[in-house]
This record gives sequence, C-alpha cells and structure tokens, in this order.
Amino acid sequence: MEASEIHILSVGTALPGDPLENADLARHFGMDPIWEEWVDAFVGTRARHLSVDLGTGKLRSTLADLATEAGARALADAGLGPGDIDLVVLGTATPDQLMPATVNIVADRLGIDGVPTYQLQSGCAGAFQALDVGGQMLRTGGHRTALVIGGELCSRHYDPGVDLRKLDSGELVNFVLFGDGAGAAVLTSEPTGGAPVIRRVLNRLTGRGRAPGQIVEWTGALDRAHADRAHIKEDYKAIEESVPVMSREIAEELLGDLGWTATDVDYLLPPQLSGRMTRRIVEGLDLPLAEEITRVDTIANTGNAMPFFQLEEVLPQLAPGDRVLGISVESSKWLKAGFALEVV
Repeated sequence: MEASEIHILSVGTALPGDPLENADLARHFGMDPIWEEWVDAFVGTRARHLSVDLGTGKLRSTLADLATEAGARALADAGLGPGDIDLVVLGTATPDQLMPATVNIVADRLGIDGVPTYQLQSGCAGAFQALDVGGQMLRTGGHRTALVIGGELCSRHYDPGVDLRKLDSGELVNFVLFGDGAGAAVLTSEPTGGAPVIRRVLNRLTGRGRAPGQIVEWTGALDRAHADRAHIKEDYKAIEESVPVMSREIAEELLGDLGWTATDVDYLLPPQLSGRMTRRIVEGLDLPLAEEITRVDTIANTGNAMPFFQLEEVLPQLAPGDRVLGISVESSKWLKAGFALEVV
C-alpha cells in the first residue's frame, strides 16, 4: 500500500430541528394546495431542515453550531480526539461572518488548536474542494489526519414575511430547493483496512464567458429585509440545460482517468439540486449497475453538506472491491466537481 493513499475514516452529519414539509411551507406563506402539489410533482423535494424559525424570523442555530456537531460525530465515530487532528478544512458558501472564519470557530469549539485551518468559499463544489485540499495536505507527509467539513446555512436567505406570490420564478424556487445542514469526514494517510481510498478528486472551473447560473448576495434576507434587489436568484432554465450534460462529462472524465468502465461503479452519489433534477441526471449518466444514493427528497439541497450525507449512508454498505462515484456541479460560475472511491 502506497503511503500517499488517503482513506475516509468516518463521517458525521448534523441537521437543525425537525423536518419542514411542503405543507408546512404552504401554510406559513399562505400558498394554496396547488402550489404544494407543484412542489411535490415538479421539484421532487418533500422536506427540509431550517435553522430559521419561520414564526419569529430568528436563527436557532448557526453554521458553526451545525459544523461543530457534525465534526464531533465524525471524530467520535473514528475514535479520535481533538489532539489527533493535524489540519481542518471547511467548504461553504454561507459562513456565519466575514471574520473570524467559521472554520476557526468550529476548531476552537472542538478543542483543536495549533494546526493549519482553511476555509474555502464555494457553492456545491466546496465540499469536493475541501476533500481535495485535505487530501493533498496529507499527501505531503507533514500531516496524517484531517477533519474536512462542508455545510450551509441557506435559511439566512429566507425572508419569512415575504409574499411568495409576488416573486419571480428565479426567486420563488429557492424557498423549496434548499435546506440547512453540515457534514464532516475524517481523512487519514495511515493504512486503514476497510476504509475507502480516495482515488481521484476533480475540481475545475468551466465558466469562462458564461453568465452565472446562481447569484447569492453577501448578506442574507434576514440581514437586509428591505434591500432593493434579490438576495438569492437562480437561472433554473440554464441549470436544467447544463447540469445533466456537465454531470455526464464529469463521470466520463473520472472513469477515463482511472481506467474504469460504466459497469465498474457500484454506488453513485449524484448531484442533489432537487428530486426531479436528480432523476434526470441519473438517467443520463447510464451507470447500469450503480446503486443511487439520494437524500435530496427528504433534506433538500444542503449544498456543501450534501456529499457528507450521501457518504454517511453509503459507507456502512461498502465491501472490499466496491467503487463509488460522487458528482457535483456548481452553477454559480459552472464548476465541475467529483470524486472516486474504492475499497481495497
């Protein structure tokens, strides 16, 4: 076994509060049953967990709260303590503050100190970037164990008092697509039997000359309730057209780099924008033997937390020889992201 092999030792996740179903959203915002049926049929997301209390408009938990909980669970599952961690990396599009960096608040709460920390500002590709940075740091030989975290507090961009009937589709869709959450993984360069090896991580900007598919303002609706422009907006048509194509390109590149064929993939962790989009993407990937690991229907799109929720579900199922493909597309400026795992 080569010293440069990086293993995923454990995964932990965290969600805020109880699930909020489509009927709950419809009641709060005064939408009729047809809207609820539309969400079920055309979006395919049934529930989400939000840190914001829609009744009061106040946040009940921060990103640091969720990331700390996920990190603590990952450490406990790995049987490690804070002194065993050599570096911490966090990928997020929604940090709690500009400064101090959320990653440092999380490390402090976990009792981790005296190590390098990195916070990567990115959308759905951020978790993959964090895995890449953590793995590359371990490969240098100067570190042995990394805590890699991804998470989002999307509900900061909810305005609980908004009239949804007055929003255009690019703003309205965000009220049903996204949820809050965090996930963490412990990576190690130590030989670890049964733990999957990260064979490849792909991160690539492909958006030169293309308009952004998603724009999120620096502060959320809860911070600027009377701002004169939308806080978060999606070009959902561009996303529908581009994400399935880019997902197929990512899968083909990962398979080609590793010399794997489509029938070699045992588990697929597809992009999780919405239930409907995930179905379209999976159909286009044509990985006939791969078991799909999907969570978006019950926790919505949790951005950089989602790959960890998928990993948490798939890890207990893995057996020697199994191969896993994870894919994500960040529409903000069209980034391709993916990873390939193998149990040896």
